[in-house]
Amino acid sequence: MNTVSSPQEQSLASVVVVDYGLGNLRSVTRGLERAGADVEITDDPNDFAAADGVVLPGVGAFREGVENADPLREDLLEVAETGTPLFGICLGMQMLLTTSEEGENDGESAVQGLDLIPGTNVRFAEGQKVPHMGWNELNVERDHPLVEGVDGNYAYFVHSYYAMPDDEGAAVATTDYEREFPSIVANDAGNVFGTQFHPEKSGETGLQILRNFVGICADD
Repeated sequence: MNTVSSPQEQSLASVVVVDYGLGNLRSVTRGLERAGADVEITDDPNDFAAADGVVLPGVGAFREGVENADPLREDLLEVAETGTPLFGICLGMQMLLTTSEEGENDGESAVQGLDLIPGTNVRFAEGQKVPHMGWNELNVERDHPLVEGVDGNYAYFVHSYYAMPDDEGAAVATTDYEREFPSIVANDAGNVFGTQFHPEKSGETGLQILRNFVGICADD
């Protein structure tokens, strides 16, 4: 077990950041603390169950992320099933979907994501500069508490694949990079959601989203 606690005075909610060997855990933790959360970095499923919200961060390849997190698969599915807010960031968001072209394009067999938001992750089209890196605009498509106060704001992206949910209604916000793609997605129940961009690297826009997330956790 690997557990690191970060006490927060007058915290609004307790949040777990899942440590499965990938992800910018410290930056995410600092952002959540600034947003008012009491944060714990852990791979202990008992801590998932006790938290007001769970964050699944991630950087790197889909296959590596899924395989690293596989020992925690059932525990993460249980988080979603119980209605606890589950927030995927970047690769963590892609892992909420069913599968990805990433392994297939590398000649590998497909691996199964968490399938909490049915769909696949696809690579930007031939001729587009990848990775999509830098600041880009968020266009809110439908109501969700995660996106309050961020419509038209800019966030920081670094990715070569993007989510394509089976249900177009899963897109909470979109971003244009020679084509429109979902930059924030959520399940029907609204408790599982993710951002393709890094809120912890997105200045005031990202902090607002993290505050919104902590608010969701506090109200849960």
